[in-house]
Amino acid sequence: MPDTPVLITDRLCLRGHEATDHDALHGLWSDPAVTAHITGTASTPAESWTRLLKYAGHWRLAGYGFWAVEHRETGYYLGEVGLADHRRGLGPEFDGKPEAGWILAPRAQGHGYAREAMRAVLEWADGGLDAPVTVCVVSAAHPVSIRLAQDIGYRDFGAIDRSGQEVRLFERPRGGA
Repeated sequence: MPDTPVLITDRLCLRGHEATDHDALHGLWSDPAVTAHITGTASTPAESWTRLLKYAGHWRLAGYGFWAVEHRETGYYLGEVGLADHRRGLGPEFDGKPEAGWILAPRAQGHGYAREAMRAVLEWADGGLDAPVTVCVVSAAHPVSIRLAQDIGYRDFGAIDRSGQEVRLFERPRGGA
């Protein structure tokens, strides 16, 4: 099983998830303010545990995945960022490409942590993944995440309806060019 590489930024440590992250992860995914533009539904403890297991499985099966984001000074669990293969069935322009994602606790939002963390993830991907492009999907009703996607090099290439919600599809070539 490939180990999750540890990525260090000025303020953050991105590390592999551990079983002991379950409570913090569940706190994140059960917060309606956090899930409003993602799933629309708060996760149960069992669903959060399954998510944690999926994170570990991504690294083993795909060679990439999600990182737990910790504040370097305090050690606080701020959220999660990374790349995944969700096999969403969104079409050939999207499917089969590593999909970027980010989710931060409300207390961590508005400080630039997601941008800092995702820049580290994409730098890692540009240097270590055999993927000419990565993609992401963002709720059209979430302008903050749309701006973040654009700020880190993603360009909008379409919109679809997903479960009654308009979502925007983005892609980013390796190197962000």
